Amino acid sequence: MVNEIEDIERHRAELERRLRSLIAKIGEVPIGNPGQFPFGWRKSAKGRTVWRLLEEVISQNIEAQGKSIGIHDFVPASSEVGVYDFSFKFEDSRTLYVNVKSAVQGRGVSKDDISKADKLINFFETTHDATLFIATIEIAFLENPIRLKLTNCYVVPVSWLPDIYVNPSNNGNLQSSKYKDLPAAKRRSLEEFVDILRGALVEARKKRLKKFSDEG
Repeated sequence: MVNEIEDIERHRAELERRLRSLIAKIGEVPIGNPGQFPFGWRKSAKGRTVWRLLEEVISQNIEAQGKSIGIHDFVPASSEVGVYDFSFKFEDSRTLYVNVKSAVQGRGVSKDDISKADKLINFFETTHDATLFIATIEIAFLENPIRLKLTNCYVVPVSWLPDIYVNPSNNGNLQSSKYKDLPAAKRRSLEEFVDILRGALVEARKKRLKKFSDEG
């Protein structure tokens, strides 16, 4: 287990360092001019609209600049609804997987969706000894002209999330408020994480069934 934890931390730190370098080069992403967006960001400044755009910016730049920043064998995910957005390798690693998230600079801490719990369990059971990182890109919404500014990046392994909670009323999503909080991370083995997640999913399904039973 010690070697597993040490390898994950080494690759986590290296990925975070390289992503921070990448987003510094990307800087701002132009979206439109004041004539096209006379009322600014409005509802676009949240949710899937921003996440999908951000994921594409990060993924395409890694694919284009991968070798120059020490990232090899980049492969984008074949599905938008899977547990990761792309996979890659370092020179000294096996395949590593990354789930890109966004967080608004200066916004308070909240419990957010990570991924479907059952899909995560299936992924780890079928992709043996896989390491899945959550790469949270911090962003700021700028106007005149409308643009995104990529300000920082935080990388945490999903298996180290300290607050493992499966929402019974939200399609069984694993949720966390600590997905960019490395100091709070619980450095556990993948096997331990999957066991805890499986138990949390069972409890969520029980709560959901009880709610339907009470309503019926």
